[in-house]
Amino acid sequence: MKKVFKFIGILLLVLFVAVGVYYFVNNEPLPKGKKGIEADALAIKMFNAINHEAYENTEILEWNFRGEHFYKWRKKDGFVIVSWKNNKVFLNTAQPEKSEVFINDEKVQNQVILKQAEDFFNNDSFWLIAPYKIFDAGTERSIVNYKGKDALLITYTSGGSTPGDSYLWILDENYVPTSFKMWTKIIPIGGVSATWSDWNTTASGIKLPTKHTLSLFDMQLDMRSGKGYNPNADALATKVLKAINHEAYKKTRYLEWSFGGKRSFKWDKDNHIVDVSWDTIRVNLQPNNLQKSTVFYNEIAQITANEKIIKRALDIFNNDSFWLVAPHKLFDDGTIRSIKKIDKKDALLIKYTTGGSTPGDSYIWILDENYIPKNYKMFVPSMQMNGVDATWEDWITTESGTLLPTNHTFESGNKLSMGDVKGYN
Repeated sequence: MKKVFKFIGILLLVLFVAVGVYYFVNNEPLPKGKKGIEADALAIKMFNAINHEAYENTEILEWNFRGEHFYKWRKKDGFVIVSWKNNKVFLNTAQPEKSEVFINDEKVQNQVILKQAEDFFNNDSFWLIAPYKIFDAGTERSIVNYKGKDALLITYTSGGSTPGDSYLWILDENYVPTSFKMWTKIIPIGGVSATWSDWNTTASGIKLPTKHTLSLFDMQLDMRSGKGYNPNADALATKVLKAINHEAYKKTRYLEWSFGGKRSFKWDKDNHIVDVSWDTIRVNLQPNNLQKSTVFYNEIAQITANEKIIKRALDIFNNDSFWLVAPHKLFDDGTIRSIKKIDKKDALLIKYTTGGSTPGDSYIWILDENYIPKNYKMFVPSMQMNGVDATWEDWITTESGTLLPTNHTFESGNKLSMGDVKGYN
């Protein structure tokens, strides 16, 4: 028996020494950084890189944490359903006293379960959305030189379950987080790192991590379940499409119009071939196969089509068709839909992440009482437009049954006519 106790004592001593050595080798002191304008500027670059606007506009986030805790967070309503084992908590994040606790689907009064739900949510949501919390109330931002590059140190002085924790965000050349290093109460070793990689862009446009790898024993956290979506915005966009008879638009084969009396178009939608005409030039444009496009001068076909002319025709078509059919493009690939309040009414914010000539543009659609667009505000960085207003007016019902606008007026007073608009089969 003495030998057993002696063996256990030696084992504990070895373990204690090993832990001490590990701590001594891996523990890092909290770095000192510089607060102020430079730190906030770096934080803003990080915000822009991860599309913080999409996070603010996201209506619902869903995820699970290690397959044990499950969440459905109605973010704008300040309400989250937290589920684990046989517990379900309807957690009111703004007014916890209004939260409800259920055990085995039976409503109970249980402050312990409620506190668990709050703690689970604070911890597990952090692993999903921490980069979006760097300007939360009670945060301090500092800029730190880490391995010769600027890194962002965030210290939480209040809020959450563990105020006082600090995180050093390591950024790539585009200011997207790749990892952070932690100094927290629950981890005794300072400087433990965790990756923020394999980002996924959700339906609402928010970027969420799909996994984390911790330097502490190479632990893995699977975050692939993360979803972000905007059902209210999608419902509003659907009402717009119904109002302008989008079903008829999808079945319309030919569209004809002009743009400010300068350019004219005839578009075969079924085959996606369009005649684009301006001055003495006509291009039979095939956007899906530009090499098959043909160029005419004074109706005489070029033997070898001028690539610059074809490119110009494509840019003209992308721009000028948008002014005719943009309301029918609300669910195109690469669009993000969200709700904005304009004069206390719901308006539809559409951001184009791909396609066209200037991806990244945004438009806030203001609707009439029948959900027909009456104007929009344009946010086009390439043209330095930041909320420029333009009307969508004089809608007509075409021969094919769809609704299309025929005139626009800009806030400057300038007018844009779409000419004799036709839609037919």
